[in-house]
Amino acid sequence: MRSKESGQVRYAYGVTMALLLGGTAFSLATGQAGAQVPQNAPGTSALAPRPGAPMSFADLVAKLQPAVVNISTKQRVPVRAQADPLEQFFRQFDPSQGGQGSQGSNDNSGGGSGGQGRTREAGSLGSGFIISPDGYIVTNNHLIQGLTGTGTVDTVTVTLTDRHEYTARIVGRDDTSDLALLKIEARGLPFVRWGDSTKARVGDWVIAIGDPYGVGSTVTAGIISALHRGITNSGAYDRYIQTDAAINMGNSGGPMFDLDGNVIGINSALISPTGASVGIGLAIPAELAKPVIDSLMKGQRPQRGYLGVGLQALDEDLAPTLGLPKDSGEIVLTVVPNGPGARGGLVQGDVIVKVNGQQVTPDQTVSYLIANTPVGSRVPLEIIRGGKRATVTVQVGERPTEEALAKISGGGSADQGDSGASPTTPQRTLGLSLAPLTPDLARAANLPAGVRGVVITAVDPNANAAEQGLQRGDLIISVNNQAVTSPAQVVAAVDAARKAGRSSVLLLVKRGNATEAFVAIDISGK
Repeated sequence: MRSKESGQVRYAYGVTMALLLGGTAFSLATGQAGAQVPQNAPGTSALAPRPGAPMSFADLVAKLQPAVVNISTKQRVPVRAQADPLEQFFRQFDPSQGGQGSQGSNDNSGGGSGGQGRTREAGSLGSGFIISPDGYIVTNNHLIQGLTGTGTVDTVTVTLTDRHEYTARIVGRDDTSDLALLKIEARGLPFVRWGDSTKARVGDWVIAIGDPYGVGSTVTAGIISALHRGITNSGAYDRYIQTDAAINMGNSGGPMFDLDGNVIGINSALISPTGASVGIGLAIPAELAKPVIDSLMKGQRPQRGYLGVGLQALDEDLAPTLGLPKDSGEIVLTVVPNGPGARGGLVQGDVIVKVNGQQVTPDQTVSYLIANTPVGSRVPLEIIRGGKRATVTVQVGERPTEEALAKISGGGSADQGDSGASPTTPQRTLGLSLAPLTPDLARAANLPAGVRGVVITAVDPNANAAEQGLQRGDLIISVNNQAVTSPAQVVAAVDAARKAGRSSVLLLVKRGNATEAFVAIDISGK
């Protein structure tokens, strides 16, 4: 059962991705430059090699490398105490060694008279780059975020290629884009400027500079392997530049340069079965980073468009069920009550095929198109509802904070109550055994209060439903966008689809407290 959600939570496909232990904070301000110019300014020297395969990157690297820095962080983190078997043994002979608050105790709970639990110092290493002569630096948010996933590290140290060290201040950070902005107190620093990543092409040469594994400033070169590469199939920022230039742990936050010496990406992730470079490095495009840095420089939270719906792509299973081509839109899974989508008339089961005239594709998801639409804009959405095309107009809202989104996706708390229904013999269809939803079944399946549907009590392991991932305890909410509350309704809907000559049916399924997902089940009998 595969699903993804826009504006709330999306599920990642099974691909091994290692976030690089580095940072990416962005700043667009140039500070008080005076007569100083960027290291990569046109006319300062012959930066770019001649067209074709370059004989050497040496001149280009000599100009750019001083603006790329090492970033190291430190913080105190709690240590989980482990019982010492020898200590426990000797306590039998010397009771004075035990007791709350004793120095020999491994209790790190902070209880008794001993005070607080034990902590240890943890840190990380990564990269960044200077974007103004007065010390604004770009790096990844995941480098300076606390190891618990909240807050920030205790200290951030920036080391230049000339070995000068500075304590950095965190100016701003953004979880959604994984970007952060740092500031060191210095003047006359070497710095670089942004380039235009929209002009990048597959096959173009690129240079990556960073500090992998903390070994020191390192330069790698390669080509752009792909554009708009998605690794989670979700969100407005799942849109990377892929390169075969070696990217390793610690490169994160370092710049990706084109041959004009402009920053077109921020190296942030890699795909690898081992955690080391296998030639699939990923960089956040400058076109996505720049607006975020603009906001952080102004002390503002980045604004993003918000629709307030959960979405699922039309893959090879769902598309035939709806009579649509694969990857030609996204189906609405959930609609946030009174959100922009709900106010605009979107309902569960709608398929959004165009946003403001732009086709919805894996490269241009609804999340990406809406997030990059100005808040407050009125945007037409072309949808397919019940097999017919229609247009609804929504006023794009502002995406809430991650904390607010978590509350929105937490589900309702309405009292389900006792339906009074008595157990009945399960009915079967699609290789599934079905039963009406009762309070006891809802509790056993860990379903939230207030949901309605039909519970799967058993799955034939040889049925297509099993291949699609359906499990005992899953709740069928609708069949072909028609709500069902009894097994008989499910059986009738499947029979109607067969009589209509359809080869599959579309089930909306909920598992526990997870978000609903659409699942296409083959009924052709092949």
